[in-house]
Amino acid sequence: MSVVDELADALAKDAIEAADRLGDEALINDMARILGDTSSTSQEAFLTSVRVRQATSRARRFLEDRIARG
Repeated sequence: MSVVDELADALAKDAIEAADRLGDEALINDMARILGDTSSTSQEAFLTSVRVRQATSRARRFLEDRIARG
């Protein structure tokens, strides 16, 4: 994993947690815009990490629900 990917993934993790805690779904898009103002590479890596983390979270909840139902 490159430095860009590592930094973007750490930022994505923190942004998702903050957005959830604050109930502010626009936070992630605002951060992506700020990143894009200076680095489209960082913006792309950030948004990819956000999508992967959110998709994985949804899939994990689905699996846990399915297991809980037996």
